[in-house]
Amino acid sequence: MTQHKPSPSTANSTTNGFSVTPIPGVPMVNAGDDLCELVLNAVTAAKIELVDGDIICLAQKIVSKAEGQMVALSDVEPSTRAIELARETDKDPRMVELILQESSEVMRQKPGVLIMRHKLGLVGAHAGIDQSNIDHASGEQALLLPKDPDASAAKLREGIASKTDKRVGIIITDSQNRPWRMGTTGVAIGCAGFTVLDDYRGGQDIYGRELKVTLINRADAIASAATLVMGETTEKIPLAVVRGMALEAEVDIENQNAAMINRPIEEDLFR
Repeated sequence: MTQHKPSPSTANSTTNGFSVTPIPGVPMVNAGDDLCELVLNAVTAAKIELVDGDIICLAQKIVSKAEGQMVALSDVEPSTRAIELARETDKDPRMVELILQESSEVMRQKPGVLIMRHKLGLVGAHAGIDQSNIDHASGEQALLLPKDPDASAAKLREGIASKTDKRVGIIITDSQNRPWRMGTTGVAIGCAGFTVLDDYRGGQDIYGRELKVTLINRADAIASAATLVMGETTEKIPLAVVRGMALEAEVDIENQNAAMINRPIEEDLFR
């Protein structure tokens, strides 16, 4: 990650203020749908004209659906380990099998809860696998996370640029609980085209004291703001446009992604 030394008082300044606009009208998404087309159609219908520097936030669910990450539980054969873990956690063995397949490590467990380290490096409940807001008419289904959310974000960014000639950022959002804090909040699991982490190391605070460890997680902050207007239950708004975030000229935006947010395992003091 490129290190820069912005002034804390000016690094995140904007010229036109900060706004988060929910974009309604996104249809139900199916496997194989063109996300770029869906996004641009919804933005146009909402009478929003994209400008350079806008950040488009998409709920993980529509990305996963478009990429065919829906799995029928009837197709899942639980392993011996999944059956044992399901018994210990009071869960469906088929769901536990999917959770294990998507994860690299079981972090914590108790009845009703499995905290996993996903293969993407994310730590959270049930490896991000969800059964809410999906159609179970033909039998129980489970929706997995995108296989590579950063790649999905980069592809969407490139598609929008080619169709609109606008330089936008992309965030794929998900909802997570955090240790020692109640309730879920929006986080970024896929990013492209903007400053994900503001690196203040080597800069100074307002009294001239050197900043040695300060990283500002811009991506999660934006994702959380977007989630507030998108909603997480029956709102049916999986899309939002964030405007007014200053781009950092000293940061190599092409190499910014959500993977860099995950704390390295060797720095995890709570494993």
